[in-house]
Amino acid sequence: MSIRIYYDQINYRINKAREIRRFLEKVIRDEHKIPGDLVFIITDDETILTINREFLKHDYYTDVIAFDKSESGLVSGEVFISIDTVRKNARQYKCRLQEEVVRVMIHGVLHLCGYRDGSAEERKKMIKVQEDKLAQIREAIL
Repeated sequence: MSIRIYYDQINYRINKAREIRRFLEKVIRDEHKIPGDLVFIITDDETILTINREFLKHDYYTDVIAFDKSESGLVSGEVFISIDTVRKNARQYKCRLQEEVVRVMIHGVLHLCGYRDGSAEERKKMIKVQEDKLAQIREAIL
């Protein structure tokens, strides 16, 4: 089991990464699942757009894309995060960049735990859990 964070040729580094990785493990355990191998790749808009087009057949920028490799309650996968879009979101929602990065990390983990956001009802439920989790770690990361 490990949670790793990679930076794909960007000028950004997460503060308190060790604490955030531990918290993400807790998020998984709170969902009654077991943390497996998770990889977060923080990249740029163009890379996310390429991934979105190639693998999901979507032609737009997004903040996070999760590829689920989970099996039998063991949560594993890859989560790609666009620092460019996350930075724009942080400005729009008037929050710190670090908080928005952690928000999308939690969002990606929740997808790997089985949450979906395709419908309004699913999205509402997922965002509620996401924001509750973010509130638990907010003071520790700022």
